[in-house]
Amino acid sequence: MGWTLHGDGREVRAGEVVRPSERLTWPRTIGLGFQHVVAMFGATFLVPLLVGFPPSTTLLFSGLGTMIFLVLTAGRVPSYLGSSFAFIAPITAATQSHDMSAALGGVVMAGVVLAAVGALVQAFGHAWLRAFMPPMVTGAIVALIGLNLAPAAKNNVVTSPVTATVTVLVVLLVTVATRRLLSRLAILLGVLAGYLVAVLRDEVDFTKVGDAGWLGMPDLTTPTFHLGVVGLFVPVVLVLVAENVGHVRSVAAMTGEDLDPVTGRALMADGLATTLAGFGGGSGTTTYAENIGVMAATRVYSTAAYWVAALVALGLSFLPKFGALIATVPAGVLGGAGTVLYGMIGLLGVRIWVENKVDFGNPINLMTGAVALIIGIADYTWVIGDLTFAGIALGTAAALLCYHGMRAINRVTGAVPDPETAAS
Repeated sequence: MGWTLHGDGREVRAGEVVRPSERLTWPRTIGLGFQHVVAMFGATFLVPLLVGFPPSTTLLFSGLGTMIFLVLTAGRVPSYLGSSFAFIAPITAATQSHDMSAALGGVVMAGVVLAAVGALVQAFGHAWLRAFMPPMVTGAIVALIGLNLAPAAKNNVVTSPVTATVTVLVVLLVTVATRRLLSRLAILLGVLAGYLVAVLRDEVDFTKVGDAGWLGMPDLTTPTFHLGVVGLFVPVVLVLVAENVGHVRSVAAMTGEDLDPVTGRALMADGLATTLAGFGGGSGTTTYAENIGVMAATRVYSTAAYWVAALVALGLSFLPKFGALIATVPAGVLGGAGTVLYGMIGLLGVRIWVENKVDFGNPINLMTGAVALIIGIADYTWVIGDLTFAGIALGTAAALLCYHGMRAINRVTGAVPDPETAAS
């Protein structure tokens, strides 16, 4: 935490960046910290609202998770930890089949596995991880998780199509009509616009806001553990690994620093933060693309700003009235935001394919994507005793088994070009 002042601390000259170990003057740093909190608002709060978790509790563990991340990475990787969208589908399924505490148990299990993967990466490097999860597989898993959520978005939209439509339209308008930070807050601004329409249409109940106090502890819930939810949550770890590694590499590219030596630590930090959140009643917390976008726009990568953001999040979590206000967002607004967000998650998988030039003329790639996506989108379910494997788990398994299994057979038959050899 011994940051050095960048230049005069007042400006960032052309061609320069404020590195993680540097900071601007404290008033500017505090302002940047608040900006990071605003940037994560729309996405971080949508997850607990969509799955029924208390927003204040999620905010509490978002702040604590960010602190864990900064400490474990020794201040080398600037990052804010917010609610991961990858948990929406398994939490929703676990809550429906069991209850909220069982869903939290799943979050804890996913966090433990993610931390274990981080420890392995730190010990043996990350080359084995890319071999196990090449872009073809990673893209398929990310895509099927987003598209698996389409029915959830629809169910919220039908409660108020007008409010949902306004929410979507404002998100689209802000995206193309504004620049820099505002465009990155398109989801938040769309939610605010939809919320205003919902208030005018008398779709918002403020009763609980009036009853809530100004100061108080966030609601904490103890997890319970059920074998039946394992299949719902463990596959999510693969997505979290891909997201985390991608985020760390993005920061490394923007700062010009070699962050490969702390990749394992970053994964462990996400895992520990998610485990802690699950034990207290919050959703899984991981690194956030929105805040990386803010850094790219400001060219300020100072971890000092992230400590400020973490402290602000902690402070807001102890304002029950604030949490109650967030919880009043109606289903129509959530449906509109979900329509955009779930689709974006799905297309992030496609983006992985595009950026890595995945060749779908190769039948191994084609069949892997085809089978995995249909299983995930249709939400195939397989029950074995107390274990239930739903679309995300089965789709993930299909992506891995199809890709590696077909490659293994093809090495014997030589019927088609190997996708890895062709890609290199």
